Amino acid sequence: MSNTLIIGSRGSDLALWQSNWVKDQLEIHHPELSIEIDIVQTEGDKILDTALSKIGGKGLFTKALEDRLLDGTIDLAVHSLKDLPTVLPEGLTISAVSVREDPGDVFVSKDGTLLADLPEKAHVATGSLRRQSQLLNYRSDFIIHDIRGNVPTRIQKLKDSDWHGMVLAKAGLKRLNMLEEATETISQDIMLPAVGQGALGIETRSDDFQIKAIVAPINDADTEAGTRAERGFLRKLEGGCQVPIGALGEVIDGEVHLRGYVGSLDGSKSVRGEISGSPDDATSLGIQLANQLLKDGAEEILLEVREALEPNE
Repeated sequence: MSNTLIIGSRGSDLALWQSNWVKDQLEIHHPELSIEIDIVQTEGDKILDTALSKIGGKGLFTKALEDRLLDGTIDLAVHSLKDLPTVLPEGLTISAVSVREDPGDVFVSKDGTLLADLPEKAHVATGSLRRQSQLLNYRSDFIIHDIRGNVPTRIQKLKDSDWHGMVLAKAGLKRLNMLEEATETISQDIMLPAVGQGALGIETRSDDFQIKAIVAPINDADTEAGTRAERGFLRKLEGGCQVPIGALGEVIDGEVHLRGYVGSLDGSKSVRGEISGSPDDATSLGIQLANQLLKDGAEEILLEVREALEPNE
């Protein structure tokens, strides 16, 4: 390769923050490189007036970048790891996972009221079926509104609405210096994050060993192990990002601790579980936990969810 490295990125403020963070880290380790960011518009960026669950979740925010990787016009792609499907196109791989920002979700209140103190039948916005399921599992009286758009757009929509609040990823607000908008961090006993939430996935061509070596120094081993467990869990359950599945894998005292959630769209049915083991077995731990939850009722829940989400003929 030449001394110029091209990073592919979505064009939102958050995506560009993430790609510039990767650029800065790579420049520290490889000052001899000239690094450029190439903005690529994905399908998910083009369709903003339809719920994600109605247009399909897998690859919406990644396929256009992956096409550019495969045709060689970019050298690597920076993704929010939660957007990356668990099965990647042939010829591509995740070559590094960044140190993880806080993976939790936050409640952004219209008037400072905490989630637990919201009035009966409060209106709460989210673009995520995972958050919808866990919100309704927590309080079945909530009225859920779908919301799309980047973080600043969503904040403005809340201010212009009559909703009581909405749920966002804490990592996105922190990275955009907007954490003051958050009223509270939601307990993970109430809401487990999306698989990979808060981490960045650096995707490269599988056979481009030079690029893989260049990005290797920014891989965080603990985050990589934790998210590998999460992705094994999700892959076994065959859930795209628009299925109500939450998981969090953390390395604590040298072991991966993984918690998982599967719920119905209305939150009335749910199963939870946890497992621990060696980071070397992270993927298999995720699969084991998924199998346990499937036995405990997740299989029926997911079948019901998929039937509900199938487009009407």
